[in-house]
Amino acid sequence: MAGAAEHVDAASSVPTCDLLVVGCGNLLRGDDGVGPILVRHLWDGGVPGSVRLVDGGTAGMDVAFQMRGAARVVIVDACRTGAAAGTVFRVPGPAVEDLPPLTELHTHSFRWDNALAFARWLLGEDYPDDVTVFLIEATSFEPGAELGPEVEKAMHEVLGLIRDEPAFAAAPSTPEDRPAEDSIDVEFADGYLRLDASTAARYVPGGHAVVQARDDQIVLVPLRGPGAGGLMLKQRTAAGDRCLLVTEALHGEVPEGRRAARWDEDQGALVISRDAAG
Repeated sequence: MAGAAEHVDAASSVPTCDLLVVGCGNLLRGDDGVGPILVRHLWDGGVPGSVRLVDGGTAGMDVAFQMRGAARVVIVDACRTGAAAGTVFRVPGPAVEDLPPLTELHTHSFRWDNALAFARWLLGEDYPDDVTVFLIEATSFEPGAELGPEVEKAMHEVLGLIRDEPAFAAAPSTPEDRPAEDSIDVEFADGYLRLDASTAARYVPGGHAVVQARDDQIVLVPLRGPGAGGLMLKQRTAAGDRCLLVTEALHGEVPEGRRAARWDEDQGALVISRDAAG
């Protein structure tokens, strides 16, 4: 197993964290969005620097990459077992050791157990030792529907359990709270904006953003709140580097190459210069 993961060990700057919280599910399909919505609630309230949040959406393979470097992992997803709506199931680490085989899977059929099985194969010895899964019984999966009241109540129950984790003992932080950097280096290539792992984790921990063109600048606004949408940052490398497709948002006028950026507290955004980095 370790040998199978040797191809990711070359990544020299893997972001580490005490706790990784992953919300799985489809934000646009009623109760199935409980995981991503929970992550947005956490982000909206602020998290310590030792906690990393991931909106896993329906991209289970992306979740597997995100688990590298995490001391503890908590995954939240919806389930359908026939129990009463809003029932919370806590699946401890030992219970997730017997995971499904990685055969005949489609990317859209990935759920939490498939993601963990893939992560175990991919990461080998780097697979986190401490994994807990919270499953919330769901009933409505209608496109565009909101969370049902039972599921929403259960989500807040799980939020409380997560906030009781030792990693949340530190003071919460948001990008505005963190010391400003003189310059942040980003890159544009083939219509994508690329962020290294530390920049993405620091400034866009929710994994979603809005991109706007303003004169000679490009502004990346991280989204907060349980109903946030926007562009999703995709996994680019095993080290955690991220990218997002900005061609449409910038009306096809996407620069190429590296650019200097800075965090603007007044705008609550990452402001990127259109001019080539010197």
